[in-house]
Amino acid sequence: MDTNRIAELQAELAAQGVRYVFAQFTDIHGAAKGKLVPLAHLGDIVMPGAGFSGPSIWGTGLPRNGPRSEYYGRADLTTLQPMPWLPGYARVVLDGHVAGEQFDACPRQVLRKQVARLAARGWTLNAGLEPEFFLLQKSAGGYDAEADDALEKPSYDTRSLLRQRTFLDKLTTSLNECGLGVYQIDHEDATGQFEVNYHYADALRAADNFMLFKMAAHHIAEEEGMLFSMMPKPFAERPGSGLHFHLSLADANGKQIFAHGAADSAEPQGRDLGFSPLGYQFLAGLLRHAPALTALCAPTVNSYKRLMCGQSLSGTSWAPAFIGYGDNNRTVVARTVHQRIEWRLPDSAANPYLALAGVIAAGLDGIDRQLDPGDPVNHDVYEMSDAQRAGLGLQLLPQNLGAAAAALKADSVLTEALGTNIVNEFTALKSAEWIEYSQHVSAWETGRYLNRF
Repeated sequence: MDTNRIAELQAELAAQGVRYVFAQFTDIHGAAKGKLVPLAHLGDIVMPGAGFSGPSIWGTGLPRNGPRSEYYGRADLTTLQPMPWLPGYARVVLDGHVAGEQFDACPRQVLRKQVARLAARGWTLNAGLEPEFFLLQKSAGGYDAEADDALEKPSYDTRSLLRQRTFLDKLTTSLNECGLGVYQIDHEDATGQFEVNYHYADALRAADNFMLFKMAAHHIAEEEGMLFSMMPKPFAERPGSGLHFHLSLADANGKQIFAHGAADSAEPQGRDLGFSPLGYQFLAGLLRHAPALTALCAPTVNSYKRLMCGQSLSGTSWAPAFIGYGDNNRTVVARTVHQRIEWRLPDSAANPYLALAGVIAAGLDGIDRQLDPGDPVNHDVYEMSDAQRAGLGLQLLPQNLGAAAAALKADSVLTEALGTNIVNEFTALKSAEWIEYSQHVSAWETGRYLNRF
């Protein structure tokens, strides 16, 4: 531990008025967790780390006693920075350790492992995450977007967008001061739904930035008397919230690996997407492992209300239901555009560390086995008949959380890459969640069946 460097950081932060550091980690569900540490004790959370009761954290599987009962989060000082929306406080991201070693069920450590596999080949995965979310206000019946008019097609509506300008300006200013570089904000397809776009980063930083975005948005919304929600589909009659990943690989010189080069063989007839052989292989790995990746990218019961083929009230459904790829085609799970892959499967409830780790593991499997993604689908899949989709070999994504969890558990490649411990913990939690939901009797059921028989 570099005590001089820690002293320098303490002095810098104190000069900016920081009194506390929020030592933050992410649990298996993708929720931000942590504790406040007075700035004077910054060194303590570097080594040995901030201590937490292991079994009190979702998904660790740690016992209640013994040396493995304590979870230590060690601060990654490269992530230390003030939280502009919360004067006097800074945030640092923690890496999980148990019994003095990297903890294999820490989502950030799982992603670190996959990033290291890329680094061993001289590669970096860059990811631009596009968070969609709802801003809601409390009403007599719960929460809704009361401040918005219920427009038939609210996409890009200027009035709805500007009504939330105070929240959006605070959020944008805070994110920009943290270096995220917000470049676009829009009102989405549902009443009260927004999207904020900020600059891409390497996979680990992209996941850290997404968690920072959520922390800022939650706090600022509360200050404005609203609820910030990343529930995938809070309203049955409105579109859901996605978290599209824009993916590209770069070598040590910054060269785009997905881009077709002069030394590459010609693209197969009918493709002409400007992709290199490695780009097609990475894409093929994503498609091959899409059923298992669905559990990581769509990790709640509610997620599957979004992943269905059909019309929304706004007249368009942007959520993927079928496994395929196409040139600028938003109706399949992978959209290819400008020599990058837009992976459209994740929703806003996804744990960014686990979802990105799964993406890397799947893509590398495609490269290692030189898989072929087949021909692109350059038609609107939603407009096709079942027979037409079957003729193209388009398969459905898992249609519920139970099926997705089973697909992940059965995927030996992803299980080995991510780690048996984290996969077992994740699938056990998600299977239990699906069973609990399946046993629930809803108002829809009683309304339909109570007096029928």
